[in-house]
Amino acid sequence: MEQSGTSTRLQAAVQDLASGVVSALRGGDHAHVVPPAGTDGEAGDLALAAVRVLGADALLPGLLSRTPPDPAELAVFRKAVEAYPPRADAAPTVRWSHWAMARTLRRADPSSAEPPDEPDTAWLDDATWQFVTHQLAVLAPLALPGEDCAVSRLAAGRPVDVARGFVRAVRRRDWRQAAGAGRWLTLLPGVPDTVGLEAGLDFVELMGGQDPLVSLQVQAARRMRTGARV
Repeated sequence: MEQSGTSTRLQAAVQDLASGVVSALRGGDHAHVVPPAGTDGEAGDLALAAVRVLGADALLPGLLSRTPPDPAELAVFRKAVEAYPPRADAAPTVRWSHWAMARTLRRADPSSAEPPDEPDTAWLDDATWQFVTHQLAVLAPLALPGEDCAVSRLAAGRPVDVARGFVRAVRRRDWRQAAGAGRWLTLLPGVPDTVGLEAGLDFVELMGGQDPLVSLQVQAARRMRTGARV
């Protein structure tokens, strides 16, 4: 019961953080998206865990607008990166998420340590289009203008597969996967016009936009379509 309660509170913290990012992406008056540092006990642990769950997207508004991060926010983000290193047996998506956070930290603060070496993409090399789309949706924080890493290069080589996955996710009403795939499609070359991406993202937002994690990906895609550059 205690574990279930902690999980529920973490989910709420992640939703709150995602809502703040969405508001900032829309241009709302949310100067401080990441929870402030200095909170002790369970509340502080939940704040750090929420940042870790959201990953590099916790600093996405400033990254896209090239706005220097608030020092307090940056301190919390840095602490989340340091407090949750991937274990040796961590899943590939966990290792890539950590790499993305370390890279974002370096971009936000050039005095930070260099990010670790990129993980590999071997687990995706011969994967089906369904699995590739699912994994790319999980790694949506890597979908950034001008991003050059092994995952973005793999995605660039499979635009039709990601498009198929996007359509499948919409049909299955998997709005989080659809939103993440749509964010990737915003950046990928060779996406079929028949996908109707802009209308598709509008539909995803309409149907799943009450979930801040869906709205975050849709708003990120829209910002990137307007020409934001990292």
